[in-house]
Amino acid sequence: MTTVQTQPRGPVDPRLWRYSRSARRYLALTVVLAVIDTAGVIVSAVMIGEILAGVITTDARSIGDWSGQVSILLGAVVVRTVTTWLQSRYGHRAASRVVEELENDVLDAASRADPRRLSSERDEVAAVVTRALGGLVPYLTGYLPSLILACTLTPLTLVVIVFQDLTSALIIVVTLPLIPIFMILIGLLTKGRAARTLESMTRLSAQLLDLIAGLPTLRALGREHGPAARIRALGEAHRRATMRALKIAFLSSMVLELLATLCVALVAVSIGLRLVFGDMALEAGIVALVLAPEVYVPLRRVGAQFHAAEDGVAASEKAFGVLDRRISEPAGTRTIDAHGASIVLSGVTVIARNGSAPYRLDAAFEPGAVTVLAGPNGSGKSTALQVLLGLTPPSDGAVTIGGTALSDVDPTSWWSQVAWLPQHPVLVPGTLGDNLMLTGSKPDPDVLRSICAATGFDEVLAELPEGWDTVVGTGGEGLSLGQRQRLALTRVLTTSAPVVLLDEPTAHLDAASETTVLRTVRGLARQGRTVVVVGHRRAVLDCADVVVEVHHHDVR
Repeated sequence: MTTVQTQPRGPVDPRLWRYSRSARRYLALTVVLAVIDTAGVIVSAVMIGEILAGVITTDARSIGDWSGQVSILLGAVVVRTVTTWLQSRYGHRAASRVVEELENDVLDAASRADPRRLSSERDEVAAVVTRALGGLVPYLTGYLPSLILACTLTPLTLVVIVFQDLTSALIIVVTLPLIPIFMILIGLLTKGRAARTLESMTRLSAQLLDLIAGLPTLRALGREHGPAARIRALGEAHRRATMRALKIAFLSSMVLELLATLCVALVAVSIGLRLVFGDMALEAGIVALVLAPEVYVPLRRVGAQFHAAEDGVAASEKAFGVLDRRISEPAGTRTIDAHGASIVLSGVTVIARNGSAPYRLDAAFEPGAVTVLAGPNGSGKSTALQVLLGLTPPSDGAVTIGGTALSDVDPTSWWSQVAWLPQHPVLVPGTLGDNLMLTGSKPDPDVLRSICAATGFDEVLAELPEGWDTVVGTGGEGLSLGQRQRLALTRVLTTSAPVVLLDEPTAHLDAASETTVLRTVRGLARQGRTVVVVGHRRAVLDCADVVVEVHHHDVR
């Protein structure tokens, strides 16, 4: 696993270009457009100075006398207009593609992450994927073009001013650093504000989702109006957090605009006085006066746009943190046949928050036998199943399947031979039939009826008028915990996988249903399958052929 880097990365995070192809293309387009726009600004200023000075100081005052210069000026204006239009048109489109790419990549990386880490970061990742990354749009459409213009327009126009009027250039050189200084001061004032805003948004989102998820239960108890005050409070807290971010953006923009205006005023006063006393040429004064605001504009916009897009930058840091943690080790390529193969854990240790869980676990899972992993809560029983699945790499020790190291096995081929019932089964919005088909298997109706009878789900179907066409919500909303457990167990048993991993299969079941399920588990073993069960109930332990005690090592 790669290490998350948290140190400052400068004005543009290079990971943005590494993780987004659209961002790289957009960067190249923005650089080209910035160079063209800079050329248009300089040509326009020079032509304006030449035309105005010529009209005032010479006798050539008709349009025909300056047709060449006017044509060049109009051409420069058209080029700048087209450049601005292209930047606006393709900027928003590219920004949307970049955000979409990052959202998909973060979602993919999170789904492949260590389940233990994901469980602790689930709310944060959800907030980043669903809303927070949208804050990158003003970053890409406002801050990035301004930053590139600051690297092209500011120095090039300053060079032109040096050749036209050295005094104005010196004034600009002295006053120009004031803008980045004030940007730094504003940054120090708002340091950590965006991160706190994102954290607040994540917390508020998680609380709101918890309240919504609990509404059916509250409604059943007649207390559905109870959370109304809490929801209003959450909405008010969200409004205050949003307004704080907007206030900072508006105030920082106003400060930088005022400072840039004062700096340009100093240049204008200097030019005006010297023109009055005849100490400089009119054309040079006009060119310097036209270009002076263009020197400050990019830096001024950089500061304003950065603070406006700071929330998106904070969200991108979280997103890149998830992407940086993606497993970089190459996946195995070997394929194995798990039918009749022994699975052996040798000294498996997984580093946990306060130690190791499991710690130096030795176990052998044989075909045709039910092996129960037992131990106190937090000992690492569920983590041991995740190690077996290849979802969590062991910190120490090894897993072999028929003598082949699990790390050398192609994950897809291994997962196709494993049926897994997690502690919290996944149920998606849709019909019961849709949830049954998540494993990709389509059992014969007679076989399905026998499986439902074995798990007790036939009783659940009998209570539902629409049977398998009954619609459930997110997480199986509409079913009780016991009914969800039976549905998930039925789904697992519809597969013919030679390896069956069951994490607390009898949770939320009554004694009679538990007996029926354990009888079915014994039947799987008699079919020659390798059955591994996590449990601590007496009935589960009595069902086992082998009981393996799982231990943890606490370093506190």
